[in-house]
Amino acid sequence: MSSAFLVDTSFLITLADPARVHHRVAKSYFREALQRGVPLYLSAIVASEFQVGQAVTDLPLRHFEVLPFNIDHAMTAGLLLRDLRRDAGDDRVAVKDDVKLIAQAVCESLTHVLTEDEQTLTKYVRRLNEVGRCSLRCILLADGFEPAWFDNGQTRIPGA
Repeated sequence: MSSAFLVDTSFLITLADPARVHHRVAKSYFREALQRGVPLYLSAIVASEFQVGQAVTDLPLRHFEVLPFNIDHAMTAGLLLRDLRRDAGDDRVAVKDDVKLIAQAVCESLTHVLTEDEQTLTKYVRRLNEVGRCSLRCILLADGFEPAWFDNGQTRIPGA
């Protein structure tokens, strides 16, 4: 399976703001995806979240495949939410939006999510992976740039 990355709001905020701690990492993933021809998907949900703080037209939109939220995404999100246990302290709206993104990734056979969000999105992806509802992988900017994500997780053997 070829890699295809969904970008979340935290990734875009970090990519757009040079003052953010992981800006260079976000930029590295963005550039590497472009160089390798790995599709970057921008959900309409993420675009609306980004627009709250900054104009989405400030982004290099020509480099993203815009992904509308369709009925199959809605139905999958509903089924995922039905099966998912939400932690009491997690914001209900944020979890619902994150599950909608996960549903889009599942429906579109996307392999990875580029994110800074370990508290909700990554946590719920892991839970859904554990129960076999998806096989999505989160790439956390806090972990630094790792080109192996573009090679299905295969790292190079040192000295080879």
